[in-house]
Amino acid sequence: MGKTMQLKIKAQLENVEELKTNHPDFSFSLKLKCSGCGEISDKWHDVTESERFPGKTGRSENNYIAKCKMCGRENSLDIIPGSNAPYSNNDSGKLKAIVSFDCRGIEPIEFQPGDGWIIKIEESGKIFRDVDLSEKEWVEYDEKIQQSVGIYEFYSELH
Repeated sequence: MGKTMQLKIKAQLENVEELKTNHPDFSFSLKLKCSGCGEISDKWHDVTESERFPGKTGRSENNYIAKCKMCGRENSLDIIPGSNAPYSNNDSGKLKAIVSFDCRGIEPIEFQPGDGWIIKIEESGKIFRDVDLSEKEWVEYDEKIQQSVGIYEFYSELH
């Protein structure tokens, strides 16, 4: 194992029971930094647990493999199986880890939430699928409970 890093999120939930990813097919969009030379990618890189790629030796497979443009080092990153956790109404307003990464020579330094989120509403139990959080908030109306539902002040950090 390499260095373990966690993606933690914080949000205000309005009438939302649970926010989670469509694991294991969710693409975590990350900015990455080479631990060797400190080079930070200018692009966003998608890391998905259900996708595996062979390394140059062909012996191991990883969720993400890349050669650093600056130092030429081959780095890899894996989503640690079973580390995906939902963010629930009990977590509202608090930081909570929703996934852990096994980092070898590369570190995620920034996360960009996109689509693929699943939201379960309190009381009605209604499920909204493939929700896009790229604007860091989401608002909808639930007919059954006749109230607005939403996610606000979405924030993330990596440690």
